[in-house]
Amino acid sequence: MVHYGHSNQLRQARAMGDYLIVGVHTDEEIAKHKGPPVFTQEERYKMVQAIKWVDEIAPGAPYVTTLETLDKYNCDFCVHGDDITLTVDGKDTYEEVKTAGRYRECKRTQGVSTTDLVGRMLLMTKAHHSNIGPKGHSPWTGVSQFLQTSQKIIQFASGKEPQPGDTIIYVAGAFDLFHIGHVDFLEKVHQLSERPYIIAGLHFDQEVNRYKGKNYPIMNIHERTLSVLACRYVSEVVIGAPYAVTADLLDHFRVTLVCHGMTEVVSDKDGSDPYEEPKRRGIFQLVDSGSNLTTDLIVQRIIKNRLEFEARNQKKEAKELAVLEAMKKLEEKH
Repeated sequence: MVHYGHSNQLRQARAMGDYLIVGVHTDEEIAKHKGPPVFTQEERYKMVQAIKWVDEIAPGAPYVTTLETLDKYNCDFCVHGDDITLTVDGKDTYEEVKTAGRYRECKRTQGVSTTDLVGRMLLMTKAHHSNIGPKGHSPWTGVSQFLQTSQKIIQFASGKEPQPGDTIIYVAGAFDLFHIGHVDFLEKVHQLSERPYIIAGLHFDQEVNRYKGKNYPIMNIHERTLSVLACRYVSEVVIGAPYAVTADLLDHFRVTLVCHGMTEVVSDKDGSDPYEEPKRRGIFQLVDSGSNLTTDLIVQRIIKNRLEFEARNQKKEAKELAVLEAMKKLEEKH
């Protein structure tokens, strides 16, 4: 997965130098060291490239970063999070570059990890199937341990105001579990103009739950804000945008174009079309991202992957146990 915790590490890394190259492993390399990846290498390359602090990606980067790798890409040093990673045989992956003094460390982002997010998804499917909790109230986003601060938002924000001649484009949605489908959509919207200034309106958790149902959103408004701000195609985010795109909103931001993807548009609480006003003004446009990935599909993919991974681990443990038992029996015989 690629989430705002990773983006935050890349932001920190970029601040340590002038040019950031991000090595991304192949599916094969990940399967060997960690288990089957949820996203294909092509999807992961695209996701990482869309993070605004990334200058370049190195596809097919080796799992162990060597001095040879650093020299190949003409890098002075490499950066990794402050959690240690080990190779299959239990060695520190970064031993060689550390010894050579070409290693720097950045801090992990408190309150988010892939494991944590997968946990929330699993919780969601379980809660959904057993129908616990009152309707229209969102306990699952309460699982998040992430603490939003104004400092974090400032660090992620572009700080750029629209300039004369910019095309101000407004898009709205949940942008939950910010994924490749969102990236494809925003990239397409970005291509609509020579000088796009994209404003993303994010709906509050309660609103998202109203139109998405189940236990959505998986990420709360604070997490979704950072996820979208980290994307290079987005210039500004409205934190808690109204569901209906109103005349007030359009005038306030001087919006020239409003875009929506190919997903279904759910009516507002009173049954009206949330895009009624931009349509009336003739500034509404449907954009086909060419991707059919939705947050729902992503969740299904991740859960399927996780369950297979766990089943495999249990098999492996059972096998190891059987070997130990057999060895013990042999010893007893002798």
